Amino acid sequence: MGAYRIHISRDNLMFAAGHFASYDGDKVEPLHGHNYRLGVTLEGPTEENAYVFNFVTLKRIMKRVTDELDHHMLLPRANRLVAVEEQPDGGVIVRTQGRWYRFPREDVVILDLPNTTVEMMARYLCGRLRAELAARADAAHLTAIEVSLEESFGQTAFYRELLA
Repeated sequence: MGAYRIHISRDNLMFAAGHFASYDGDKVEPLHGHNYRLGVTLEGPTEENAYVFNFVTLKRIMKRVTDELDHHMLLPRANRLVAVEEQPDGGVIVRTQGRWYRFPREDVVILDLPNTTVEMMARYLCGRLRAELAARADAAHLTAIEVSLEESFGQTAFYRELLA
């Protein structure tokens, strides 16, 4: 028995973003950034037109999602070493290990993640795509999603979810 899957990875499915992640249990990286590159694989049977899913539609969805992150500071909502405080004046203060930063709210994306590692970012992007596809009748037959996220050349995380 055979199986089908499609994959996209394009130069316009990239985003540049700042972050710092905790590591080794009690340390936090210095503020830095990456030029992330996204890949998406969808699995499932072909539909009536012999597609797993339309490439153009998938690229448009993921371009919109990556644009939400592009040129922003990515902050974790649930990290015990990184305190994120939204201020009434529209600022965001971040405190960690003797350092603190203040960002304009419009320059920040606060993610419901424990850390802004490439693994957690791949999971986040997979969840965003899953939510988008759940609202579409043309995606009801899909059986799995896999997201790959490269943070720098040779450093890629993969996250896969079964949909059935």
